[in-house]
Amino acid sequence: MIRLFRVFVPVGPLALLSTEILLITSAFVFATYLTLEVDPTVFLLYDGGLVRILVVLASILLGMHFHDLYSKIYVRSRLVLAQQLCLVIGIAFLFQALVGYVNAGLRVPIRVMVVGSFLAAAAIFAWRVFFSAYVLRVVARDRLLLVGASPLLEDIGKHIEEYPETGLQVVGYVGNGEEAGTAMPGGKVLGPIASLREIIQATNPDRIVVGMTERRTRMPVSELLELRFAGHIIEEAASTYEKVCGRVCLKELRPSQLIYSGELGPRRASIFYQTAINLILSAIGVVAATPIMLLTARDVRLTSVGPVLYRQVRVGMDGIPFTLYKFRSMRADAEAETGAVWASKDDPRVTALGRIIRKLRIDEIPQLFNVLKGEMSMVGPRPERPEMVESLSEKIPYYRYRHCVRPGITGWAQVNYKYGDTLEDVIQKLEYDLYYIKNMSLALDSYIIFLTIKATLLSRGSQ
Repeated sequence: MIRLFRVFVPVGPLALLSTEILLITSAFVFATYLTLEVDPTVFLLYDGGLVRILVVLASILLGMHFHDLYSKIYVRSRLVLAQQLCLVIGIAFLFQALVGYVNAGLRVPIRVMVVGSFLAAAAIFAWRVFFSAYVLRVVARDRLLLVGASPLLEDIGKHIEEYPETGLQVVGYVGNGEEAGTAMPGGKVLGPIASLREIIQATNPDRIVVGMTERRTRMPVSELLELRFAGHIIEEAASTYEKVCGRVCLKELRPSQLIYSGELGPRRASIFYQTAINLILSAIGVVAATPIMLLTARDVRLTSVGPVLYRQVRVGMDGIPFTLYKFRSMRADAEAETGAVWASKDDPRVTALGRIIRKLRIDEIPQLFNVLKGEMSMVGPRPERPEMVESLSEKIPYYRYRHCVRPGITGWAQVNYKYGDTLEDVIQKLEYDLYYIKNMSLALDSYIIFLTIKATLLSRGSQ
């Protein structure tokens, strides 16, 4: 795994993306030689042919991104893959029609488009099936030996087993209290701690991940130190969990990990640049979204009784409360009987129009004014209500530390996890929020905004 945008990204998807760029480009270049009556070299080099092909390439890659073909690269069904590729090619043709209206000079000739799309789809299908079956097993495959009895090791094994795209493989478990041969998530038990050296010699893992429940009494420090000096890579289970899952694990989190962390944010420079970019983006967003806001305000007024805007006190940076603005999507008396509660799936309090604007995230557009006022950021942990914060802070360790940065319209938890309405959901979202705070940067903010656009267009995460 390599680190991009302050996030650990498996090498497999990056290798697949690079090769498919070459495949798609080659398919359309070859199509020009098959279909054009004029010299294809003239078309490609002097008539903007390469630029036109790049436009098609961009539309196909975006279509594949929106169909999760780079986040889930393992082929589980060839039929589903073929259907997805057909939809992607359909998107590329629609995009070409749009390009033709905007600038006909950027449109690929129809014969080249038809033949090139067929060749590209066939090449991608064959390559993905081969890549999933054979290449994915060897490309940057990290073999992990999980040592210890920490439950965190099983969580790592489950994640690797569920997402083969990570490029990781569990060699086995050592010293978890189970008998040798016992099946575990992603692998099996290989033996006790006493046999650690022999097991390492037999399996030759790329990384040794250590997770002990009783550090001082059970960790074989001298053996691990000798193994480290012998060239083996040894990691704490919490560190590996963070890389693999993209969140901080509260089960194993100790205050010392936060106090002595060299990466823990927020840093002054990051906050300064984030503030400047927030002002620019929110100002542009308010101007661009004004027609949508006017139409939404009119529709809210006409379809239900009550104010257009929903104002609610939320907890902001440093625990300071502020008034959050949203278009009202519920009945005006939604909490008259229940008080402060989380929204649930198919919430009966939501109006007919409210369901639409929630799916499209239009109800959150007025929060741009909160960003302009400096109360919120474009990216950050979602703000909660004071009564919720008080209750959750008593139940969940480290919950208040999410308020060391400005809350955001979107965030790392929002693009990685479903809408949370239980205590377990809140804990997992807090793990994502702490990961964001620890790795806060403009690169990570940009990556989150990129993923948010996809989630918004596909109506994911709304409720």
